[in-house]
Amino acid sequence: MRLLVIDTATQALSVALLEDGTPIGRFHDIVGRGHAEALLPAIAALPDGGRADAIAVDVGPGSFTGVRIGIAAARALALAWNVPLQGFSAPSIIAAQAAIDHGDGPLIVTITGGHGELFWQGFSADGRTEHAAIRSTPIAELARHIDTPVIYGTGAEALVTERGTGTAITLYPDASAWPLIETLPGLPPSPIYGRGADAKTMAERALP
Repeated sequence: MRLLVIDTATQALSVALLEDGTPIGRFHDIVGRGHAEALLPAIAALPDGGRADAIAVDVGPGSFTGVRIGIAAARALALAWNVPLQGFSAPSIIAAQAAIDHGDGPLIVTITGGHGELFWQGFSADGRTEHAAIRSTPIAELARHIDTPVIYGTGAEALVTERGTGTAITLYPDASAWPLIETLPGLPPSPIYGRGADAKTMAERALP
């Protein structure tokens, strides 16, 4: 069985084609905001054009635009190939990657948000059990409440700098790390934004 994994929730563009759990093709690069232009060529460059029996896509939270691009591509390919599609969260795959070298104690994953906030979530030391729901919190406020010495994820450096103490380990979701979370329950292929959208409708703008 082949599985195509798509991850565009952060500054990284990461895709992988796995056969029976083993990566047979991979692309991983920090593209910033270039997901829209680079995603389909990255998939096309995989063996057999990335053709798979199932697809998994990162549903966030993270970049609003990045999350939408990844899900839209995954939905289109799943429809075209008539294959099942499932989602997974950005914190869960980062936690699984971090757990390999984490050691003991709670594991905190942070992801760069907007407006001076970080998405964050706590996990068990093995990265497999969620200790809290995904939240979006101002960095200054989070620095006052999170004293875990090692922080992981794309927002780790910002949090440790704000605290003035601790170790930041910057990790981006890596699609080829899917085997670390494949036994976790799948999520619907719908965005997890973590907070309200910046854009508002005309009606919302008219509210007092």
